[in-house]
Amino acid sequence: MKQVLVRRGKITVEDVPAPLVGEGNVLVEVAYSLISTGTEVEGLKRSGESLVRKAIEHPEQVKKLARFLAEKGIKKTLALVRGKVGTAHPLGYSCSGVVIQVGEGVEGIKPGDRVACAGAGKANHAEIVLVPKNLVVKVPEDVSLRDASSVALGAIAMQGVRRADPKFGEIVAVIGLGLLGQLTVQLLKISGCRVIGCDLKKDRVALAQELGLDWGFVSSEVDLQKEVLHLTEGHGVDAAIITAAAPGDNTIVQLATEVTRKKGRVVIVGDVGLGLKRSPLYEKELDVLISTSYGPGRYDEAYEGKGVDYPYAYVRWTEKRNMEEYLRLLAEGRVTFSRLIGGIYPVEQALKAYQALQESEPRPLAVLLDYHLGEVDTSQKLKTKIEFVSAARAQSGRIKVAVIGAGNFAKTIHLPNLQKLSNLYEIHAIVSATGSNAKETARQFGAAYCSTDYHDVLADEDVDMVMICTRHNLHAKIAMEAAKAGKAVFSEKPMALNKRELNELVEVLKETRVPFMVGFNRRFSPAAMRVKELIKDRQNPIIVIYRVNAGYIPLDHWVHTEEGGGRIIGEACHMFDLFNYFTESEVESIDVSAISPKTEHISSKDNFVATLKYTDGSVCTLIYTALGPAELPKEYIEVYCDGKTFVIDDFKELRVYGSKAKGWKGPQDKGHLQELKEFGRALRDAGAWPISLDELVRATEISILVNQGFSNDSAGDG
Repeated sequence: MKQVLVRRGKITVEDVPAPLVGEGNVLVEVAYSLISTGTEVEGLKRSGESLVRKAIEHPEQVKKLARFLAEKGIKKTLALVRGKVGTAHPLGYSCSGVVIQVGEGVEGIKPGDRVACAGAGKANHAEIVLVPKNLVVKVPEDVSLRDASSVALGAIAMQGVRRADPKFGEIVAVIGLGLLGQLTVQLLKISGCRVIGCDLKKDRVALAQELGLDWGFVSSEVDLQKEVLHLTEGHGVDAAIITAAAPGDNTIVQLATEVTRKKGRVVIVGDVGLGLKRSPLYEKELDVLISTSYGPGRYDEAYEGKGVDYPYAYVRWTEKRNMEEYLRLLAEGRVTFSRLIGGIYPVEQALKAYQALQESEPRPLAVLLDYHLGEVDTSQKLKTKIEFVSAARAQSGRIKVAVIGAGNFAKTIHLPNLQKLSNLYEIHAIVSATGSNAKETARQFGAAYCSTDYHDVLADEDVDMVMICTRHNLHAKIAMEAAKAGKAVFSEKPMALNKRELNELVEVLKETRVPFMVGFNRRFSPAAMRVKELIKDRQNPIIVIYRVNAGYIPLDHWVHTEEGGGRIIGEACHMFDLFNYFTESEVESIDVSAISPKTEHISSKDNFVATLKYTDGSVCTLIYTALGPAELPKEYIEVYCDGKTFVIDDFKELRVYGSKAKGWKGPQDKGHLQELKEFGRALRDAGAWPISLDELVRATEISILVNQGFSNDSAGDG
C-alpha cells in the first residue's frame, strides 16, 4: 500500500506492507485524508530541525540520552541517535473510507460500511489504515467521504467549544481563523452565540464572515482589545477560544485574557505559548482551560487502544461521540466543510499538497489527499510483504534470520548484534505490525524483505531461524508455530506467561526437536561467566544477593497488562535463571515477601523479596524494587562462597574480595552478543543448546510460581 512518510523534514510516498486486522480494530480502505494545516505542518518543520535545535527545545530528552550513554556506552548511543534521526515517520490523523474487515469484539460496524477515522499513528495518510473501534464512526448517508475526512478536526473544534461552555446569547471571541477557527465559529453560531473573530489574513476573516461570523478583524490592522470593549459595552467577551497555532508565542494567550470579561473563560485549543501573566488573570478571576484534542478518551490507552468506553451517563461527550455529532451536523447542513477545502491532490502528489500549505498564497485552509477508492484493486493494497533488491549477496553457511517484532530493543540490541556476527547470521526478513516500521527497519539493517504478517516468514523456506521480539503474550504462540514450521527459535524472555502456555510449548518443542533458545542473557555476560569459573570448584553452598533497582513503570503500561504479564514474569525470570546458572541445583523452596503499598500507583509485584533455597544448600535472594531513583545503577550482585565474595556492579565490573583472582571491568555487557554467538555456533555445528530446555523451563516455572504467590486482592497489586 502507499503511505505518506516524513524523513528529516522531507515528504515521501512509499509502498509499505499493509496492516492486519486485530482484536478491537477496524481495517479501512481510505478514500480521503485531511492534512492538518497546524499540527502536521509544524511537525514537518520540527522533523527537519538539527539535533542541536532539538536538544535546546527538549532538554528532558537530552537527560534521557545522557542516562542511556552512561549505562550503554557511546557506540550504542550513537546507533540509537542515528536510527532515530534517519527514521521515516507516518503522518496524518483524520481520514475516511470503507471498511474491509473488523476484528473480534467490534460491534455495529461491518465490511462495506462508510466510516470516518481519527487518531495520530492510526488514521494515517495511507491507502489502508488499522484503527481502534473507539476512533471509528459511521458516516451518514448525506455526508460525502470527502467531507467526512475532516472528522478529527471537527471533533477538536467541538471539544474546544464544549470546554468554553457557551450559553445562548453570549459573545465569544475566536482568535485564529484557520481551519479549526472556521469550524469553531460555525459551532458557536449553532450554540446561539454572537461571535467575534480575528486573524492575520484578510481572506480568512472574509470567509468566516460568509459562514456566520458576526464581527471580523484583521489583527494587524486594529487594536482588538478596544474593538471588543466597544462591541461588548466595555465588559469584554464571555469567553475566548484560541484556535491559532503559534508555538512559543505568548502574546496570543495574553490577548485572550485582555479581551475577556471578569470571571470569563479562556480556552486554549491551538498550540501557542503559555507564558501567562498574573495580570489580568488575577484581577478578572479568569478561568483558563486547556482543550485536549477530540475530547474525553484522548491519550487514554484503555479507551483508545482497548476499546473501553466511558459510561454515557457520566461522560456524555467522549471523543467518539464528538466525532459522531460533528458528522451529524454536516449531514444536517448546519456545519459547512466543503467551502474550507483549498485543494485535493492524488496521494502520489503528497509533496505538492504539503508545499501548497506552506508556500501558496493565499494559504489553503484544508488540503485533502485522494486515494482513488474503487479505481485500484483492493487486494493489491493489502499485500503484507515488500521485497528489496539487496546489495549484499547471500553467503552459504550463514543462518538466515527473520526478526519478528521490531521495537526499540530489537533495533538497538539484537539487530546490531546480528550485524556484528555476520559470519554466523544473515538478517533475511523483518516483521512488524506497523508497515512503515517494518520497511524502515529492514532497509536500515539490509534485510531481503519486510512484512506485517509473521506467517510470511514461517512459510519462507529460506528462513532458518526466527527471533521473537514481540510483546510477551505472543512469545509462546509464535514460538510454537515457528517450531511446527521447522524453524530454529530464539525467543526473547519470557518463554511463556503461564503454566498452560509453558506446557504446550514444551510439548511442541519435544515433538519438533527444533533448536530453541530464550534470551536469558545475564549468564552470558563476562562478569557472570567469570564468577561461574571462580566458584566451579567450591566446597560449600553459596549465598547470592541480587538487588534490582528496576525503575518505576506506570501500572497502565502494557508490561503490567495481559500483553506483558507483569515484571516478575517479564524480567525477574532473568535473575532466577542466573541463580540456577550459579548453583547448578534444583530449587527446594521459595519464600516471597512484598511491601503493602499505601497508594494505588505502587504495586507489590514490583517491590518484593524472593528467597530461593536450593537442594545443594545454596540460598539466593532477589530484591526487586521500583521505588529507587534513576541515578542508582540498576543491578548489583553479591556472591558469597568459601570465604570469598564476588561483586557484579551493573555488569560493568566484577570485583573479587578474599582472593587474588582477577575480576573484570569494561563497558556494560549483559551478554546479549555472546548469547547470540553461542546459539549461532550451536546451529552451525549442530551442537548442544547453549541453555538446555530443562534449564529454560525451570527459570520460567520459578517466575510463574513467584508471580502466583501474590494474592489478587493485595493492596496496590498491578
